[in-house]
Amino acid sequence: MIGRMILAATALFALSGAAAPPRRIVSLNVCADQYLLALADRGQIAALSSNARDPTLSAAAEKARGFRILRRPLEEVLAIQPDLILGYPIGEDRVAGAPPGDWRTLGLASAESYGAILDQIRQVARAIGHADRGEALIAGMNRDLATLPHIGRDKVAAYYQRRGYMTGTGTLIDDLMHRVGLTNLASRLGKPMLAQISLEEMVAARPDWLIVESATDRVVDQGTEMLHHPALRTIPRISLPQSWTVCGGPAYVQAARAITARLNAPR
Repeated sequence: MIGRMILAATALFALSGAAAPPRRIVSLNVCADQYLLALADRGQIAALSSNARDPTLSAAAEKARGFRILRRPLEEVLAIQPDLILGYPIGEDRVAGAPPGDWRTLGLASAESYGAILDQIRQVARAIGHADRGEALIAGMNRDLATLPHIGRDKVAAYYQRRGYMTGTGTLIDDLMHRVGLTNLASRLGKPMLAQISLEEMVAARPDWLIVESATDRVVDQGTEMLHHPALRTIPRISLPQSWTVCGGPAYVQAARAITARLNAPR
C-alpha cells in the first residue's frame, strides 16, 4: 500500500513538470554562501567557497563551520558532481570558478540595493526548493527594518576607506545611507561609485559622519594611517564590519540597525 502511494506521488510530481529540489549544492563565492546558509537544508549543502569561514568577508562565517570548504574548486566540483552551482555570473548559464561542463547554475551578481537582495533571496529559495523560506526571511527583514527610525535627518556621511577611497552612489552602502536618512557625500561631490579623495578634500567637505570599516579602527599599515589623521578626529564615526556590506544578504538588516543605533547615540 505504502509503495503504491509513493509511486503515485512520484508520478504526480513528474506530471506536474516540477523539478526536484537539488540535493548537492555548491557555492563558489562568499556572497552566494550566505544565501545558501540562510535558506538551504544542511544536507543540501555539498560545499562552500574558500572564504566562507572568513569573518572579515562573510557575515555567516560562524554558520559555515562544519561544512566542506572548497580549496581546489575545479577538481573538487568535478568530484562532487553537484546538481546546482551558485556563483558570480560570467555569461549565460555560467558562473565564475565552475569547471567546464553542462552544469545547472544560478548566477548572482553583486546586490547593490535592498531590492536586489530581496530578488536574490527569492531566486535562491526557488532554485533550492524552499520558496517559502525565502518569503519568510524577506518578511522578517522587512519587519525588522520597519521598526528602525529614519533619524539621519539629511545629515551627510562619507564611507571612507583605506588609502582615501570613498564609496559613491549606486552601491549597497549608499542604499543603506538613504534608508536611515543620510546623504552620501559622494553624490554631493559628483563622485563615481569608487573615487579616491584626499584628506584635504574630506576635511574641506565637512561631512557630519564618517562611516568606516571596523578593521580600520586602529592603524595597521599606511593604508589605514590616514584615517586616523588628527584633522579627521572631530568628525563622528560609524564603524561597521566589512562583512556586513561587502555582500548583499540578511546582514543588510544588521548594518542598518548598527548605523541607526550610532546615529541615535549621545555624541
